[in-house]
Amino acid sequence: MTITVIGLGKIGLPLAVQFARKGEQVFGVDINQDTVDLVNAGLEPFPGEAGLGELLAEVVGRKSLIASISTRDCVSRSNVVVVVVPLFVDSDAKPDFQAMDSATREIALGINKGTLVAYETTLPVGTTRERFTKTIEEISGYKVGEDFNVVFSPERVLTGRVFSDLKRYPKIVGGVTPECSRQGRMFYEKILDFDLREDLEIPNGVWMMDSSEAAEFVKLAETTYRDVNIGLANQFAIYAQKINVDIHQVIQAANSQVYSHIHQPGIAVGGHCIPIYPQFYLWNDQAATIVREARKTNVEMPAQSISRLIDEYGDLEGKNVAILGATYRAGVKETAFSGVFDLCKILNSLKAKVFVHDFLLEDSEITELGLQALANFAEVEVAIIQNNDARYADLLREHDKFSCLRVVLDGRNLLNGVPPNSQVRLVSV
Repeated sequence: MTITVIGLGKIGLPLAVQFARKGEQVFGVDINQDTVDLVNAGLEPFPGEAGLGELLAEVVGRKSLIASISTRDCVSRSNVVVVVVPLFVDSDAKPDFQAMDSATREIALGINKGTLVAYETTLPVGTTRERFTKTIEEISGYKVGEDFNVVFSPERVLTGRVFSDLKRYPKIVGGVTPECSRQGRMFYEKILDFDLREDLEIPNGVWMMDSSEAAEFVKLAETTYRDVNIGLANQFAIYAQKINVDIHQVIQAANSQVYSHIHQPGIAVGGHCIPIYPQFYLWNDQAATIVREARKTNVEMPAQSISRLIDEYGDLEGKNVAILGATYRAGVKETAFSGVFDLCKILNSLKAKVFVHDFLLEDSEITELGLQALANFAEVEVAIIQNNDARYADLLREHDKFSCLRVVLDGRNLLNGVPPNSQVRLVSV
């Protein structure tokens, strides 16, 4: 079996490596020539994915994985095509299909009879069937379910632990036709291994949905459910401030009883999943008022948090403010949709002097983001914990380093309600 994986990003490349580890010939396609060159040299194009460096070097060394910029050529030599091209939203919160449409057209121009195409990029419900499958049919002249097969199978892994998550979580698959589903199941059952999960009601493995639409809905339901719960926690936090109670204590107690899925409040949630995928759902379901309000609440949390800081501390004009954490999540070198950008924008509008620190980023990389790197810890008067890197709790307790620090806005509850020292006031979200 020969497999083409389109999109060698933080999910696509580990997938390509996983397939090659199973003894299959894999072509990896990416539009970035530098990424292609690095992969063909057996080098990671990005850091932080557990086990990727060693495994990539291994499969490239035996030529089981070859990278290319030519989608059409690789597809023409493949039995299976797995698509992991990113899909974002535009300024009007509408899906921007340009990159996905382009990849699909190239697939259609290279596809052979009998090929299975699996879309793993999170999509609005109906997109696999109504947009991409129809495009392939129109360009190739083939008929789905007879000449070629299409399934949707959402990725359900977290960056940094892709290989372990591939084994831990059931693989959701839904076909455009019953034959598509059958082919999809055969492929994923052959290519993936699964952990024994006694906590699941259904044995871990490939879980088949009734249709591609059902599979698309699974991923949107997962991420939207989380977004709504985060929005609820954030609204709880806003109310807790009004009545002067510790929201983290309240949620901890509530979680021990019935609210087992309530998240902790926070300044913002970044990455591609939570900020983006609920908007795909809203694009399908205009009546989803709860989802819309939750998204609005979460988007407004940076401004809400700064307002809370001003209420507790006072005017920030001229103050040296350090934002701790530019990446959206600890251990992941990714700044997509990170709360750092909104925080900087708001603080700059208040004429504060804003500096950014991140354990994973060099000062030059912070500068490339249009932010100012923190050079002098001793001048920091206000610190804002933006991401959940536990090292910031220890860093802030170094009193000699932060000799001018007077207030900390703990946007991730890393300090557990305890100020770094007696000279510092703690403000929680």
